[in-house]
Amino acid sequence: MNCKTLLHSFLVMALWGLSLMSCVDEDEYADNPRGNFEALWKTIDEHYCFFDYKKEQYGLDWDAVHEKYSLQIADDMTDTQLFEVLGNMLAELKDGHVNMYSSWDVARNWSWHEDYPSNVSDTLLSRYLGTDYRIASGMRYRRLDDNVGYIRCASFANGIGDGNLDDILLYLAPCNGLIIDLRDNSGGLLSSAEKLAARFTNSTILVGYMQHKTGRGHSDFSQLEEQLLKPAKGLRWQKRVVLLTNRSVYSAANEFVKYMKCCPGVTIVGDRTGGGAGMPFTSELPAGWSIRFSACPMYDKDRQSTEFGIAPDYNVALSQADLLRGEDTIIEYARQLLRE
Repeated sequence: MNCKTLLHSFLVMALWGLSLMSCVDEDEYADNPRGNFEALWKTIDEHYCFFDYKKEQYGLDWDAVHEKYSLQIADDMTDTQLFEVLGNMLAELKDGHVNMYSSWDVARNWSWHEDYPSNVSDTLLSRYLGTDYRIASGMRYRRLDDNVGYIRCASFANGIGDGNLDDILLYLAPCNGLIIDLRDNSGGLLSSAEKLAARFTNSTILVGYMQHKTGRGHSDFSQLEEQLLKPAKGLRWQKRVVLLTNRSVYSAANEFVKYMKCCPGVTIVGDRTGGGAGMPFTSELPAGWSIRFSACPMYDKDRQSTEFGIAPDYNVALSQADLLRGEDTIIEYARQLLRE
C-alpha cells in the first residue's frame, strides 16, 4: 500500500515500531556480560536495516564483528567495561542513530560531523541576525539589507504551527529571494520537516521512498513505498530559495534537504549533510540499558540511500579570511546566487 503523504507514512512507521518492540525482546538472555553481549548482537542482527548497504559501502561484516568482540567479553568484567565494549561494537555500524543508554553515559558514533569542519559560526550568525530579528515556531528570521529573506532553522525538535509559517512567509514576501540556514540542525520531528517543505511546492511531488523490515534476515524488506509531499494549504513561497547545509544536518533535517531538492527553484549550498536515513526504534538489554537503532530505511527520489548524507549543489566552506572580516562565506555565496 503506497503512503499518500509523508505524515501518513510517519504514523504507519510509528505503529509498525510498536510491533517491532514486542518482537525484539522475545528471547531471554541472562543479565551477565555474555548474556547482554549476545542480546545486543542478535537484536541488531535481526532488526537493523543497513547491513547490505554498509557491506557495499565499507565492507561491514556483522558476523565478523561478533567474533571480534566476543573475545573481549569476560565473566568478571565490570558494567563500565562491558558498556565500553558494547559501545565499540555498535560503533562498527557508523550510524548516528545507533545509541546505547546507561545511567552514566551514552554510547554514540558522531563521526558524521565530528570528523569534519563545522562550517558555521555562532558569532557570525549573530552578526547577520542582529538583535531585532523575529521568532516563530523556534525559527529566527529577518530581512537582510539587500532585501533577501533569511530564516535560521536550527532544529525540528518542536512542532511548527501553520499560522506561524503564514506569518513568516507574509513578512518575507517582499524579499527578492530566501535563504534557509539549516546548519547544525540535527533533526527532530519528521512531521515538522514535512510541514516546512510543503510551503515550497505547488503540486504533489515524489520526494523519496521507504521500506519496512519484514523478517529477521538482513535483506528482508517490504517493497519500496512512495513518499509524497503535498503542497500546504496556507501561503507558499514562489521565489528562489538557497538552503545552507553542513555536516551536522542530520536525521529529519537530512530528510528536509531531500524534500527540498525536489522543490522548484531550490539550490543547496555548503557542505554535504551528515545523513541519518533510517527511522530509529528502541529496545532494552537485560542490564536495563536502552538501545536505539535504525530499523526503517528511506531513500531519495532516485532510490538512492542518503544514510551517508546529501551533496550540495555548490560545495562552499567558511573562509578564515572572511571570518576575520566578520563575513559568513556560505551566506555571502547564497546572497550572490540570489542576486544573479
